[in-house]
Amino acid sequence: MALNDYVQLSELGVTDFDSGQAPGAGNSLNTGDLRRKYNFGDRVSELAIAQDPFFRFVSKVSKKPTDDPQFKFTEKRGSYHKRYAYVMGFVSNGVDEFADAQLDRSDAGAAVTAAGQNVQLYMATDWKSAGNIQNVYGNTATDVAVGGTGTSPEFFLPGQLVKLPVTTVAGGAGAPTDYHIVKVTSVTAGLTKDSKECARVDGQIVKLAASANELASFHTNNFSPSNDSAGDEVVADKSISATLEGSRSYVVGTAHGEGEGYPETWKDQPYSTAYGRTQIWKTSCAMTNTARATSLKYEGNEWARVWKEKLIEHKFDMESSLLFGSQSDTYYTTQGAVDYILGYGNQFSLDTASKTADDFLDDMSSYKDPRYNNGGATVFFVSTAVYNWMHKLGGYIHNNLSLGNATDNRGAMYTADFAMTGKKKVLGVDITTFSTPYGDMNVARNIHLDGTNIKMIGIDMKNCAYRPLVGNGLNRDTSVYVGVQTLENSGVDRRVDLILTEAGMEWSMPESHAIWL
Repeated sequence: MALNDYVQLSELGVTDFDSGQAPGAGNSLNTGDLRRKYNFGDRVSELAIAQDPFFRFVSKVSKKPTDDPQFKFTEKRGSYHKRYAYVMGFVSNGVDEFADAQLDRSDAGAAVTAAGQNVQLYMATDWKSAGNIQNVYGNTATDVAVGGTGTSPEFFLPGQLVKLPVTTVAGGAGAPTDYHIVKVTSVTAGLTKDSKECARVDGQIVKLAASANELASFHTNNFSPSNDSAGDEVVADKSISATLEGSRSYVVGTAHGEGEGYPETWKDQPYSTAYGRTQIWKTSCAMTNTARATSLKYEGNEWARVWKEKLIEHKFDMESSLLFGSQSDTYYTTQGAVDYILGYGNQFSLDTASKTADDFLDDMSSYKDPRYNNGGATVFFVSTAVYNWMHKLGGYIHNNLSLGNATDNRGAMYTADFAMTGKKKVLGVDITTFSTPYGDMNVARNIHLDGTNIKMIGIDMKNCAYRPLVGNGLNRDTSVYVGVQTLENSGVDRRVDLILTEAGMEWSMPESHAIWL
């Protein structure tokens, strides 16, 4: 198919192209009434916009070339801080009990009352042993339910000490007021009880909480965190610090007698793998050689001007793709930030009309919980509305109140927990820094988020990578194809150029990325 089927001849020319009339006749290239200049200046104003803050960051600081269009990567998650479980049931006088929160002795149908008494506990957890994969706050699409497939605890061993949180509230589910400590004597792993994967832990009471004996991981029936309906095992929508910690039973060390010999051990499997793929972006630019050879006012080389604009257009398209793209082997597309975080990352709500600074700090508390997110290179890309909202919150005290030193606030006796502390440029991107109890937030306005349901994206730049395809001496990271084509029946040759990029995005550690909707 000829190029002319796509591009009209007139579109490849320059402004005021000759009308083709005979010599001496009038034409459309006007010189102005009576050849007046109208004081035409030598300068033209140009509107410049912030084009691609996210693409600029990943291409500058997170570039890791790949030599295969479908690449694989591995994540590693530790398990030392995951040795916890929820009591989902126990044995009462030899009978399995899944509908009572008061802990009974295993060899008698009565509540535990003293140290040394025997208990048998059914323990379930909310993370997968293969890969140590856990829940992320707010993302119920990929939640790991308590007792779900692949969650059977493997870390309980004889000789361990286990802390059981207990409450005084009948039926459980109350805030813990004390705890029992149980020394493990034997473990039966790989069980399925009451439709949940679990392990049975047999042990003896070492420390008894005399004033409380209702298991804090219960709510009338089965496991359920505080204030949930009975038997609700979905915990991805629960705050770790505010809700789940009060229900968790942790390993708190070991206790062995002299000369007992080498204890049992266990080994975790911390690795999980995923894959990504590259995407081909093309931006074409075509022009006649006549237009290329014509010298114009302001920017004499029309080809250079159009080429520059096409490069910017190319980057603008890539920014949009790297934000909103969805990975597909059918359509050869890579994974965008929004799509990835909606599938695997933390999710919060943000209504600028009702969200307060206190509400936002609660979000930050869950997102930056050190029990599962140790990321520290997060950049927050925000829409214009949220950018303004954060400046209004963060600048209020500085701009409107004088607390302490009435002259300049520098010696103020009181400071805000959420405050704007400065501005800077990073790789040409304007960054505003906000101080919070959970560290500094580096915030960049991203106009690509305007008009979408995405209010803010928190991306740990260490846990994502821009992956251009490079191999066998060929670099597809913004390569250029140049050709000359003669149109059929026209006799006019025109240059055909193509800006070409082939690259993909690699994402890891969903716990270190967050999105506000």
